[in-house]
Amino acid sequence: MTARIHPTAIIDPAAELDDSVEVGAYSLIGPHVTIGAGTVVGPHVVIEGHTTIGRDNRFFQFSSIGAPNQDKKYAGEPTTLVIGDRNTVREFCTFNIGTVQDRGETRVGDDNWVMAYVHLAHDVVLGNQCVLANGATLAGHVQVGDWVTIGGLTGVLQRMRIGDHAMVGFQAHVSQDVPPFMTVDGHPLAARGLNLVGLRRRDFTAEQIAVVKQIHKLLYRSNLTLEQSIAEIGQLRGQGGDAEVQLMLDFLASAARGIVR
Repeated sequence: MTARIHPTAIIDPAAELDDSVEVGAYSLIGPHVTIGAGTVVGPHVVIEGHTTIGRDNRFFQFSSIGAPNQDKKYAGEPTTLVIGDRNTVREFCTFNIGTVQDRGETRVGDDNWVMAYVHLAHDVVLGNQCVLANGATLAGHVQVGDWVTIGGLTGVLQRMRIGDHAMVGFQAHVSQDVPPFMTVDGHPLAARGLNLVGLRRRDFTAEQIAVVKQIHKLLYRSNLTLEQSIAEIGQLRGQGGDAEVQLMLDFLASAARGIVR
């Protein structure tokens, strides 16, 4: 099969596109770009930089993928953007390459649903199965786990982390780490409860959900210090949610900038 390239698209001869890739009208693909099988690049999309894209992704019109980052220290180093498989990227999104001051790589996992006008700055790590609603903005060095939902027009401050299965509400200002499983929103940001709908949709067992509820209670409803909460959460092992307990303990152990409480 020959790659389906619109005659108005400009593809650098050095770019590596699988034969099944589609590229729409007036799109531009640079020399250091690799695109995997089944990926569809819509019209008026620019893909540049040292960018590697996996299989079966779809990029809608007017997105800028792999452009130089917006860090004033950037001096043209060959940092990268790596995008996994089966991601949907809607209109006017901007994904930038990394910086040598961090990992040198911006990374997007698999099966993410990224709506219009989303910005992923340098060195962002976005996990798998996430939903980013229209206008979500992730500053540099942000780390987002798996199965995370980020509401529209939300801003995430640089170096913040959002844990697995968390949900961030509409127009939130994320200036502290968001622990796994939690639902947060507001400005200032506040924890509102658990993402129970998400957990049930992902077939968490009743035992797992019960343990997550206890974790929430220890963190937010027991008037304990964070150190005391961590100690008590560790005692929940053996109740059917050991993976969830360990996930939370690992997240809290590396929460250098504090968590939403």
